Amino acid sequence: MSGFSLDKYNELVSRLEELSRLGAVMGVLHWDQEVILPKGAVESRAKQMAAMAGIMHEKGTHAELGELLETLHSCGASAYDPLQWCNISEAKRDYDLSVKIPKDLVQELAELGARGHQVWAQAREDNKFSDFAPTLKRFVELKTRWAQCAFPELSPYDANIDIFERGMTVDKLTPIFDRVKTELKILIQRIKENPRQSDESFMQGSFSVEKQTALGKRISTAMGFSFDHGRMDVSVHPFCGGAGADDVRITTRYREDNFVESLYAVIHETGHGLYEQGRMQEHRDLPVSESLTMGIHESQSLFWERMIAQGKPFCDAFLPTIQEFFPENLGGVAPQSFFEAVNACSPSLIRVEADEATYPLHVILRFEIEKGLFDGSLAVDDLPEVWNQKMEDYLGIRPPSDTLGVLQDVHWSGGAFGYFPSYTLGAMYACQFYAALLKELPEIESEISKGNLAPVKAWLNEKIHSKGRLLSPDELIQNVTSSPLDPEVFIDYLKRKYEALYGLK
Repeated sequence: MSGFSLDKYNELVSRLEELSRLGAVMGVLHWDQEVILPKGAVESRAKQMAAMAGIMHEKGTHAELGELLETLHSCGASAYDPLQWCNISEAKRDYDLSVKIPKDLVQELAELGARGHQVWAQAREDNKFSDFAPTLKRFVELKTRWAQCAFPELSPYDANIDIFERGMTVDKLTPIFDRVKTELKILIQRIKENPRQSDESFMQGSFSVEKQTALGKRISTAMGFSFDHGRMDVSVHPFCGGAGADDVRITTRYREDNFVESLYAVIHETGHGLYEQGRMQEHRDLPVSESLTMGIHESQSLFWERMIAQGKPFCDAFLPTIQEFFPENLGGVAPQSFFEAVNACSPSLIRVEADEATYPLHVILRFEIEKGLFDGSLAVDDLPEVWNQKMEDYLGIRPPSDTLGVLQDVHWSGGAFGYFPSYTLGAMYACQFYAALLKELPEIESEISKGNLAPVKAWLNEKIHSKGRLLSPDELIQNVTSSPLDPEVFIDYLKRKYEALYGLK
């Protein structure tokens, strides 16, 4: 290979693997913070995470790494195989970004994130947004400063979005979300006005946490999640984290009066976990194996939660398993009744409990609020009222408290602005991926109805998980579905599904 030095490439690999493993340590610290950290250890943990962030920043911006990347990158893509070039180009992008960010800013963001989580959790418990507001204001200030350093050519909010959805901007998202918002508000109103409603009475009752935990593990295992390389715990807000593909940690939360929330949270987070466990076997500590964007990651969790687990074949297959755990509640329920119940459309206050049709409006509300926070048109102190008014305008319901409104999501407590659009982009990707699966494997729904989910996992492993960052999101969806991302596919899918469920003309 002309101009290619294997020794220099191997040196780069060694440095990148070290950074990845330090990131894995941070992942475990974050998981520990959200799952089992004692309240009295919050300040210590904040300082520990700040110190780790500082070490990673120093190693990730070391001049020797920069020189190495410059030398390797100057040879051009033709000097390498695709995996090598991906590692070099992705590492160079990360390096070029990291050197723009001052170490003190990196550390303050890490420390504020660790402390902010506890502040948010307490404010949520106490129903007092005013207690969290100062932390949120500081985050907006710091993330604006970060954006000006990282991407001075972009608006602050576009810069924050880019971290999760590379190349995505407010100007690109706004027309997509406006179209979805318009169509879904009409669909939801039609459903509201329709007298036909599904029976959901059997979804309420008393469901022991012990049985919910066992059920969740049973379903997660059936999906293909390896508990030899992962675990399941409880957190305030369900998430998927851990220390990489061999140590994937998912969480859920439980309500004794409703098993569905926990079960479908497990399915959702298992979808994330399968993406992580399904990454290419080689190069797992290198950029080429990493997940693509949060939108693609969310497509995998929503693919399993919405397209598979809320589908009729899955309900046919797994209702007997659910009845085995809760015979007194669901013993005489038919699969069709269960299918209708888990797909019932009714506006709810909580995003993670929202049904498939109303969920995107929760995301769009947050996108619009974040846009306002960063362009200066919305003050942090006004957030509860703005939030409540948008909930009323979009979903026809008004939160009675901050806990059930503006304080419900964990994201802002860690400074994760620009994340929310990924949920609805992910739903759009998932919809198109599922259509491609049906086209390629016409018998797949028959297999799902027998409880055989292995072919679904294998297809996702091959088409998406193992591709890492070899393709861009646009290239990936084109390769898998033979078409670009198209919001009309998503809108048409929701209309067809809910018109059939509710007998709408």
